[in-house]
Amino acid sequence: MILYIHGFASCGNSNKTKLLRENFNKVLCPDVPVDPDEAIPFLQKLVIANDVSLIIGSSLGGFYAAHLAQKLDVKVVLLNPSTQPFITLAPYIGTNEFFCSGEKFEWTREHVNKLMTYAISKNSIKAPVLVLLQKGDEVLDYTQAEAVYENYEVVVQEGGNHRFENLDEYLERISKFKDA
Repeated sequence: MILYIHGFASCGNSNKTKLLRENFNKVLCPDVPVDPDEAIPFLQKLVIANDVSLIIGSSLGGFYAAHLAQKLDVKVVLLNPSTQPFITLAPYIGTNEFFCSGEKFEWTREHVNKLMTYAISKNSIKAPVLVLLQKGDEVLDYTQAEAVYENYEVVVQEGGNHRFENLDEYLERISKFKDA
């Protein structure tokens, strides 16, 4: 079973979700709770209850995925992962909208502060890690993730964007990583 964890203000029914479901058997893609203290236990229960063998996380979902991989010793693929969402998501404090539904939600200083609890130490994930980064990420500085995950398998692509819209080009690599 694969668990895909979406990014900030996204949802479980996204273009990445559709692509993953079309190409892999058994993919869980839930809507992740906004509150980090609800999100992490929710995701951890899914990993355990569904015998998840690979977690794929994008942006904030990559941050959560790294935490879960460290805690539960599960293989992980990180797509343009956030390494410091407690800094990069601070400007979003206030009312935001989910990209998929347009529904409004509140992102608070408390949410931002809670994220610090889930930060991982460099080299602390014992399970295999594949990090896919794009230099064209307009939201996050790819070099931060490159530095944090330098001792794991890291692929840096020229161009691209934060949404990692050409994920289809990496499906074979993800499949081989999953099965290795």
